[in-house]
Parts: sequence; C-alpha cells; structure tokens
Amino acid sequence: MQALYDWIFHQNADGSGLTLKTAGLILGLALLGKHLWAWLNVDTVSSFLKAFPRSRFWGVALMVVCLAWSMFLALHMDMGEFFTMRRWLLMILPATFILVVMYVPEFLAVRALGTLLLLAASPVLHASFLQPQISRLLLPILAYAWIIGGMFLVGMPYLMRDAVTWLTQSKGRMKAAALAGAAYGALILVFALTSW
Repeated sequence: MQALYDWIFHQNADGSGLTLKTAGLILGLALLGKHLWAWLNVDTVSSFLKAFPRSRFWGVALMVVCLAWSMFLALHMDMGEFFTMRRWLLMILPATFILVVMYVPEFLAVRALGTLLLLAASPVLHASFLQPQISRLLLPILAYAWIIGGMFLVGMPYLMRDAVTWLTQSKGRMKAAALAGAAYGALILVFALTSW
C-alpha cells in the first residue's frame, strides 16, 4: 500500500506518480458520464437528491469510505517530527468514526460527502502541481470548489438541503446543472487527450 500512496502523492524517488493526463482522463470521464446520466434521468436523480441529506445508509457508507481513506493516509504519510503520534492517530480515527455515526445523525450523509470532497481534492492538486500547461488549472479549480463546498457541507449541512430544494423545483434547472457538469467534464477530457 505504501507504493500506492507514493504513486498518488508523487513520493517516489524519481518523482513519478499520478500524472495530469491520468487524473484528467479519470475526472473527465467521471464528470461527463455522471452528468449525462443525470441529464437523461432527471426524475430519478431529483428523487435521490431529495432523499440524500437525511439518508442514514449513505451517511454511514460514505463515512466508512472516509475512514478507510483517512486510515490509508495516516498509515503511509510522512508525519515529520510528529511520527510518534501515528499510533494515537490510528486509534483516534476509528473512535471518531463511531462517535460521529452514533451522536451526529443529523445530515450525516451531507457531512460525510463534505469530508469525502476534502479528501478527494488532495490527489487532484498533486497531479496538477507545477505542470506547465495553463489548461491544468481546470483541475485545481475543481479541487478548490470541492474544498470550499466540502467545508460548507461539513459545517453547514442544511445548505445542501436548501440547494437541492431550489435545484429540483424545475426540470430545467436540473438539466442545466447536469449539462454544465457534463461540459466541464468534456473540457477536461479534451485537454487530457490532446495536450496533457
């Protein structure tokens, strides 16, 4: 697993790791596919979005993913002078998971999604760091949108409920949002295929 960590975060001695092109292809395909599917299935997506903020299942499932990702990072990251605290961190993370799942049930899915967005931003930023192409900024823009959105989702989760209520009031809004996401994914994909 250390090799995977080193590849994702460019910790190999030769500087190799997750490339801008690979990250662009993954993100471009994911955004394009997800948003096109949402555009074609507006009613299904609207129903899912309305139920998501208070979904216990999605809250626990996403928290498990966040715990696994956090444990992976804590096990393999260079902690510098705080390396002696790794053992404590590896005990605190599961304890925190249990306490949050038990005692913070309100909007748990939204908070878990926000945490996941915060975790997901780091590999994207590492992939685009110090790359010469100006078009690389498409990835940091997305990553910083995730970071800002993630902080709001964790701290003020009711904002997602309000945003979903506004977005799902009309099919036009849903379709416009889906097309915007698909267009951004297509743009990333074009640059990944042609110039990254």
